[in-house]
Amino acid sequence: MRSSEPPPTRRRPRPARRRAALATALGLLVAGAVAVVPGHATGSTTGSDAATGSAPRAEAAETPFQEHGRLAVCGTTLCGEDGQPVQLRGMSTHGTQWFEHCVTEESLDVLAGDWGADVVRVSTYVQEDGYETNPAYFTDLASRIIDMATARGLYVIVDWHMLSPGDPNANTELATRFFTDITARHGDQDNLIYEIANEPNGVSWESIRSYAEGMIPVVRAGDPDAVVLVGTRAWSSLGVSEGSDESEIVADPVDAENIMYTFHFYAASHQDAYLQTLSRAADRIPMFVTEFGTQDYSGDGPNDFASAQRYIDLMAEKNISWTNWNYSDDFRSGAVFEVGTCDARSWADPGSLKEAGAWIRDRIA
Repeated sequence: MRSSEPPPTRRRPRPARRRAALATALGLLVAGAVAVVPGHATGSTTGSDAATGSAPRAEAAETPFQEHGRLAVCGTTLCGEDGQPVQLRGMSTHGTQWFEHCVTEESLDVLAGDWGADVVRVSTYVQEDGYETNPAYFTDLASRIIDMATARGLYVIVDWHMLSPGDPNANTELATRFFTDITARHGDQDNLIYEIANEPNGVSWESIRSYAEGMIPVVRAGDPDAVVLVGTRAWSSLGVSEGSDESEIVADPVDAENIMYTFHFYAASHQDAYLQTLSRAADRIPMFVTEFGTQDYSGDGPNDFASAQRYIDLMAEKNISWTNWNYSDDFRSGAVFEVGTCDARSWADPGSLKEAGAWIRDRIA
């Protein structure tokens, strides 16, 4: 939906043991990386919850993973290990081939601590100087970010960021290698969610479904319990941007369990028809908004906060988890930080936030 041009096999322990092992590792990593994981440590609820459309957070000195444990799809929503509904809120990275320097120990301290995020989406582009140019490098990079996020108790969306070509089947061989390698390293963790196709476009739902039914077993071979996110037609608009809607998925869903379908929107461009489609779909199929912005579909231009707030309110009402695009200092208005922030390492400075950055930080926290 947005312009993507850059600026100038281990055996798995039983689930209880896996969670205990991850919690132990989390404690050790946090002790070494950050003294405290704030944000969820205070867990305070203020009157701003109603204004921002955010569900109040419980009072608990816990990280998101410690609070919810292994996630699963229950009905049309996401649930924690205790079976209670969960709404994750957080940020997506920009393409790591361009903005690796924006995803560091320090910047993730800010996201997890100051912002109180639950989840980070790690966007590994396939083309555009991304994964296909050096699979080993980009696998290592994604893995390193996963480790840093895990140390802070965050959930991680492993985003296979296919965009052009729009048919996910064009990259099946590369996707198989990527998800096989990532699950070999991280498949014994319970905090990963796998997004197997970012924005299919110019291709039928039948082709997308076929790809998903082939790729989900690849993920499940290394991580049998993980939630898998399936991209939808027309840049993950549930088909609206190509004249369709959610009905084709409802009539012919992916043949797999523990999956959700993705929806992307840019509030200045995607208004009533898109909002209504997401609302209808969320009553029928499990939805996860893995990318959105308050600008137009290029991720740039003036912010439409009124339209974006309607989406925030709907997602809170229907318990739809979300990640915003994007946690970088790209020049476009959709990047949350001012240009130069990542080089200056000034993520914690409120003055480094663009208008959209301050707005979305408040909706996360």
